[in-house]
Amino acid sequence: MKVAQLSRRRLLRGGLAAASLAHPFLRLNAQQASRELFTLGVASGVPRADGFVLWTRLAPDPLQGGGMGDAPVEVRWEVAVDEGFGRVVAKGSATAAAELAHSVHVEVQGLPPGRPYWYRFTAAGARSPIGRTRTAPADTDDALQPLRFAFASCQQYEQGFYAAYRDMAAQPLDFVVHLGDYIYESSWGSRHVRRHEGGIPTQLAGFRDRYALYKTDPHLQAAHAAFPWLVTWDDHEVANDYANDVSPRTVDSAQFLAIRAAAYQAWYEHMPVPASMRPRGPDATIYGRHRFGRMLDVLLTDGRQYRSHHACLAGRSASPLADCPDRLAPERSFFGAAQEAWLARELAAPPARWTVLAQPTLLAKADRKRGPEHGYWMDGWDGYAAARARLLDGLAAHKARGGNALVASGDVHAFWAADLRREAQGPAVATEFVGGAITSEGPSAANVANMLAKNEHLRYGRGDKRGYALVTLDAHGCEVEFRAVDDEKNADSAVAPMARFSVARGAPGVHLETT
Repeated sequence: MKVAQLSRRRLLRGGLAAASLAHPFLRLNAQQASRELFTLGVASGVPRADGFVLWTRLAPDPLQGGGMGDAPVEVRWEVAVDEGFGRVVAKGSATAAAELAHSVHVEVQGLPPGRPYWYRFTAAGARSPIGRTRTAPADTDDALQPLRFAFASCQQYEQGFYAAYRDMAAQPLDFVVHLGDYIYESSWGSRHVRRHEGGIPTQLAGFRDRYALYKTDPHLQAAHAAFPWLVTWDDHEVANDYANDVSPRTVDSAQFLAIRAAAYQAWYEHMPVPASMRPRGPDATIYGRHRFGRMLDVLLTDGRQYRSHHACLAGRSASPLADCPDRLAPERSFFGAAQEAWLARELAAPPARWTVLAQPTLLAKADRKRGPEHGYWMDGWDGYAAARARLLDGLAAHKARGGNALVASGDVHAFWAADLRREAQGPAVATEFVGGAITSEGPSAANVANMLAKNEHLRYGRGDKRGYALVTLDAHGCEVEFRAVDDEKNADSAVAPMARFSVARGAPGVHLETT
């Protein structure tokens, strides 16, 4: 079968949306003279055809609560069609209040679709770095320009530097998807190159400081300033392996929900998301569809807040590997009933050319136990087998959606490419790519080899490299590139392509290309 090829020249000639490819976002910190209030940078997110969300946080003392006191501060914002702000097309002011850690979330509307914009903030005489963002393409028949985006996850601060984000910021992208584990609540791993400040956070102040620590990284700031982001969460934003209202670390459910409320609040305060995602205590609705013209629907999901408790294991732990009838129970849900119903409606709705299901962890079945016995990781989709079957059935039932569906996944600290099948020997109904981890340590080569040997639908796997994934889409085909950091312990490390894959529209399944 011949698979469509997308060359970089063809991509740019076809009108790739990202502009000013040489824009020096990596030099923002050095070039801005009045950053005292804007130590955490700027960001944009949730791009729509007529606007986007702009974010910043005033924090002159970011690692000690922010240093802003209790008084509100007026923050002015501007959006321009040029980097020099010669033509400002939108402006206004927002109030940075102590109750939101002096963060602001500006929802800009009324702009033309499918083009870049530049933005900045001013407060108390200080001016922020300049960010670049863009509106999504219009939902019209001629809005079929190629799209290019990156997806990433798992950026444990202590285990490495963010060279992957330095590389990402230099790419010609339309947007970025972050699949969770933006922060880590706990310290773990080996060969640390930097360290967390404070212990495991359980209250709002601790979570705020942890986010501030991560967001002081200049390469992470550069990637945020270069493109709009779509963001969801996984477990480490709250507690390792938590499921709904329980955590392996916290015995009392009410106590854990108080921790979850603090963690969700801090997440909102530090993400470029709209007010509709602001938590209500321990609850927040963050899943939804994001359309990019007629080319792409991104179905962004929440895999933690609503899931059934772990199966097969005594107590609240998600380890070790296990197997039992309970993991197959039809009532078990990974997304929860309401989100499953929403996803089913989206799969049945008229689709864009491509659908990306953005979700936190490896969806493909993965028998991980060595030898002839079976063993599954209960914190992953194998602990929710019936829910996975319902999802794959939905993709198969709606071939216009499923036949052009890519699943973008994170969490497992390895690169994977998989054919998603309803039955072991059946045809692929969608294609899955797991984009490694920005810094977090991965599985051993022996464990990866065992998984590849026991699960033939896993077509590619590698756990010894850190990095992220790039996706390029046009009306006929898709290319996915895994980009790997030579050494995440080196802030100046080189980053290069490690593997490339192609998927033809209407023909799901992994095709490995030469690098």
